[in-house]
Amino acid sequence: MTAVLLRRLKALTTFTELGVIPEIADALATEGITTPFPIQSLALPIGLGGQDIIGQARTGTGKTLAFGIPLLQRITHGGKAPQGLVVVPTRELAIQVHDDLTLAGGKLGSRVLSVYGGRAYEPQIEALRDGVDVVVGTPGRMLDLVKQRHLDLSQVSVLVLDEADRMLDLGFLPDIERIIAKVPERRQTMLFSATMPGEILSLSRRYMSRPTNVRAEAHAESEAQPKVIQHVWQAHQMDKPEMLSRILQADGRGLTMVFCQTKRTCDRVATDMTERGFAVAAVHGDLGQGQRERALRAFRHGKIDVLIATDVAARGLDVDDVTHVVNYECPEDEKAYVHRIGRTGRAGREGIAVTLVDWNDLQRWKLINKALGLEFADPAETYSTSDHLYEALDIPRTVKGTLPKEQREREGLNAEALEDIGETGRNRTPRGNAERAERPARPRRERTRTRTRTRRGVGVERSASGEAPTAPPEAKAEVAAEAHAESGEAKRPRRRRTRTRRTAAEGQVSENS
Repeated sequence: MTAVLLRRLKALTTFTELGVIPEIADALATEGITTPFPIQSLALPIGLGGQDIIGQARTGTGKTLAFGIPLLQRITHGGKAPQGLVVVPTRELAIQVHDDLTLAGGKLGSRVLSVYGGRAYEPQIEALRDGVDVVVGTPGRMLDLVKQRHLDLSQVSVLVLDEADRMLDLGFLPDIERIIAKVPERRQTMLFSATMPGEILSLSRRYMSRPTNVRAEAHAESEAQPKVIQHVWQAHQMDKPEMLSRILQADGRGLTMVFCQTKRTCDRVATDMTERGFAVAAVHGDLGQGQRERALRAFRHGKIDVLIATDVAARGLDVDDVTHVVNYECPEDEKAYVHRIGRTGRAGREGIAVTLVDWNDLQRWKLINKALGLEFADPAETYSTSDHLYEALDIPRTVKGTLPKEQREREGLNAEALEDIGETGRNRTPRGNAERAERPARPRRERTRTRTRTRRGVGVERSASGEAPTAPPEAKAEVAAEAHAESGEAKRPRRRRTRTRRTAAEGQVSENS
């Protein structure tokens, strides 16, 4: 964009001045949202004009409303089939986008439906039969509903791909192409993400019509969050629980997210921190959807203040007042790092990100550091007793590895009810987690009856101990013969084969005769 257009957009300070209709602007103002973020100021005039957009901005800077407002304003409400379609990579992001669109379209009467795996089909199918305006969901459940002929995509006029780079990472590209093939060619397409690799640009060239690229920050700017104070330390695996327990007692710490690489590590850390007195819950792919949603509700409502998760929670979770993010284990790559620390420092706030790098992950961290242009190529060796750990995070020197009982004020995960969502999958309770389900022991039954099997006069009677006397070989053969006869096959006589060696003299006599 030209510098003149940029200056003109900066002068527009309200949603109404950007062309947003009063119903949406008033709904946002009711929630205290009155000043657009940079990505919204840049994308709204283009999106409201009906043009295709490729939007890139840091996570937590308002990308959802940047595409959500044009979507709600341009579709026709009140029809049977949906006219707006938003495809997202994870269930948690589907819930978040659904809530934001419901908020913005409240005074329009927008009917927004979220569809994703783990929940029962029936409520989603019933809502589609009644008619919806916008469908937000993951590719797999969308295609399932299309295959069952419950979701009609023939009327879609606005298509949005949110966190498109993540969908490529998760292998959703074939599903995305199948969804795009089912929507009309004449449509508006908006593609948003925090990172924009080459595969995304190739996707946009195939399925978008002359899109406008919108980027809310300078190209020379680092992708890492500018308002997040980052600390990177080299830590020993055995000392990490002690370090984490002290980090969680830092002055001014609010809601905290701890990221691990594996589900097993999540469960282990959650169990350890729970035993140390912290209000903790785990979120990962092995938990049922109801358990995951309960943990997120408890986190948002403040009943717990520490959420330990895999990268499934690194995208789409917009929770206010997340002050600290701890990478308990080194992320896989620079994109995962950006999205992890993006859970704090959102909406212009400041945050703190701590990354603990194990000795084995040092080379991987150096690649991440180089890719993002950070200044932590050689992390300082740090332990739970290191002075610079306490000084950098404002941790009182008097804290121990266990939270004092007088400071345990949170209600805990059990205070949040587990909603019955008619899950399609199997609930799995993490081993050793504090929320372990209590299952009553199955009573052992004493077998006292006597079983008698009779085979042509041969009785096999079991004793009370369950042991059967050994039948004679003749009885076994008879039982086997009877079983063979009951199978419907006639018993064939066994053919005996006899070999006789003829002598040379016998052969000569036979030849002479």
